[in-house]
Amino acid sequence: MPVFAANLSMLFTESDFMDRFRLAREAGFTGVEYLFPYDWPEQDLKRELEKHGLTQVLFNLPPGDWNAGERGIACLPDRVEEFRAGVDQAIRYARALNCKQVNCLAGIRPDTLEEALAWQTLVSNVSYAATKLEAEGITLCLEAINSRVDIPGFFLDSSARVMQLIEAVDADNVKLQYDLYHMQIMEGDLIRSVECLLPWIGHIQFADNPGRHEPGTGEINFWNVFAAIDRLGYGGWVSAEYRPKSDTAASLGWFRESV
Repeated sequence: MPVFAANLSMLFTESDFMDRFRLAREAGFTGVEYLFPYDWPEQDLKRELEKHGLTQVLFNLPPGDWNAGERGIACLPDRVEEFRAGVDQAIRYARALNCKQVNCLAGIRPDTLEEALAWQTLVSNVSYAATKLEAEGITLCLEAINSRVDIPGFFLDSSARVMQLIEAVDADNVKLQYDLYHMQIMEGDLIRSVECLLPWIGHIQFADNPGRHEPGTGEINFWNVFAAIDRLGYGGWVSAEYRPKSDTAASLGWFRESV
């Protein structure tokens, strides 16, 4: 089976955030990720990682005003300076947490913003971030998020669109973050897609569909998908990024069966 990590923004939410590191380790996870680290001091997060023997797998670049509905600013031409400041902030946290991957959220393109200008801005921002992160030995991941259910209008909503961006940026440390949940909604054919895209995949996340709950609650045959990921030789982390249908402990049957 793949090496699994727990997304602490979605799992163990029955407890305070800092308690989730311990709960993830007690459940058997050796790696964790979460959406954003910026609400907590770097040293507090580092302490929890070290105390519980956990690897910080990934986090996202600052997304803009998340509470106001922003889901990334990388495609917005009037937010370039903010984006660049966010790259510097992410690097500080990545250094402290020994995190070797960060993810860039492209954002939602406003109707008033021409697609060509949004694309040009996105390419420029990702190129800038890739250069800065490469100097730190950090991989920049790019995620396609479904625009049908979760984030209507998200600028990168297919693996083909992300691959187009990777080709345009042309940097060795830029990879695809492949989320099985989002791509099941947008594309399906998961095993064949992973096989085709494997050379460019830097990180994998998952949840079942519909509902974005744990494996076994929807239509995805995770045992076949996980077995294929193993067979194909993927060597990275596979992160559980789902909302438990009831509580986290009850949702981990899939994990207990795999370890």
